Amino acid sequence: MAEIGRRFCIGYALLPKKRRSFIRESLLRLAESKGIDFVRIDMDKPLVDQGAFDCVLHKLYSADWRKQLENFRVLNPNVVILDSLDAIERLHNRISMLQVVSELKIENHDESFGIPEQIVIYDMENLSDRRAWETLKFPVVAKPLVADGSAKSHKMALVFNHDGLNKLKPPIVLQEFVNHGGVIFKVYVAGNHVKCVKRKSLPDISEEKLESVEDLQSFSQVSNLTNHDRVDEKYYQMMQLDDTEMPPLSFVTDIAKGLRHALKLNLFNFDMMRDSRNKNRYLIVDINYFPGFAKMPGYEKIVTDFLSDIMRRKDRELVKAWFEHDASDPIAFDKRQVHNCENDSRNVVMLTCIGNGDGGG
Repeated sequence: MAEIGRRFCIGYALLPKKRRSFIRESLLRLAESKGIDFVRIDMDKPLVDQGAFDCVLHKLYSADWRKQLENFRVLNPNVVILDSLDAIERLHNRISMLQVVSELKIENHDESFGIPEQIVIYDMENLSDRRAWETLKFPVVAKPLVADGSAKSHKMALVFNHDGLNKLKPPIVLQEFVNHGGVIFKVYVAGNHVKCVKRKSLPDISEEKLESVEDLQSFSQVSNLTNHDRVDEKYYQMMQLDDTEMPPLSFVTDIAKGLRHALKLNLFNFDMMRDSRNKNRYLIVDINYFPGFAKMPGYEKIVTDFLSDIMRRKDRELVKAWFEHDASDPIAFDKRQVHNCENDSRNVVMLTCIGNGDGGG
């Protein structure tokens, strides 16, 4: 049963692949039981004509969508947008996405964190100039500078020597590879809700192996390696993922909170690895907006709890606004334009407990 007397309506605008992976029946059922309804936004119609949603959830980046969101926000200033396109854009550049990590101050932990040494190479001339990357130690991970979620942005390579660099196509980011036990920690963030899971990653590279391997090995997403991508299958067969100790939850949660406020984002994840040279040292190597939450066990509850938090906050703001308003107009904040997902009713009494003088929580 829902805890409140009205439905909370989420309009979502997602590409088909994202829609299929995220908007699952299990999520819809749990959300519905909490008073939350998901409504698909029709991209063939103007957003402003599709109802006064309580919240808009999206992962679209076109110029037309930006304009639609801006127009919608002007007409519906109290609607929650998840998330701001300007804030999301910072994560589309692999240099700017990690700059914020260096600015975070997390205290009262034995553990420390940072980012690997990295540089950006903008063109072939820059790539052929050894002075541009001489501070990096091989091997390095080469990543496209642009991280917009496209298949191209996930094409990466492990580069073992100078000859391997000549096979790359700028603009790219060269990030120093750090041995990390072949395990990466993916931390999912949905508002105040944080969950850390561990996934297999690239195997450690010894000095002996560094001298015997080829110049370059291509792969896609580190934590989603396919059989074709496996660079050392024997290593993975020997490794027991369950034996890997998780980082302290309080440490992970504090980093997540710091990133959420610094990035001004609510839905994201970050990839973190434990430096094999120092068991208390962690390195953040990537941050993604609105990632594949469905890959995380129990994602339905975390997402629903997060949306319920927004629902309660909006209702508290409504109550606060009523008390701050002129008391001579007692119903000014009793009614508001609400999209009811069941019958499309618009003029719904919201705060009858205030209108009739009752208390109630």
